[in-house]
Amino acid sequence: MAKERFVEVYNQGIVNVMKVVVDTETGVNYVMGSHNKANGTGMTVLVDGSGKPIVTPMD
Repeated sequence: MAKERFVEVYNQGIVNVMKVVVDTETGVNYVMGSHNKANGTGMTVLVDGSGKPIVTPMD
């Protein structure tokens, strides 16, 4: 079985959902949010206070 490219590392909410997913190849973190599951979903790179992407070491 192939390794999954993206893994969910954080999940909050039932109707208004916020998730953090990590790209297992690059370690880059993304935040994904949806409002009441009917209005679409958005996903963007998660950044630190300096505006740099948050990267999880993938050892």
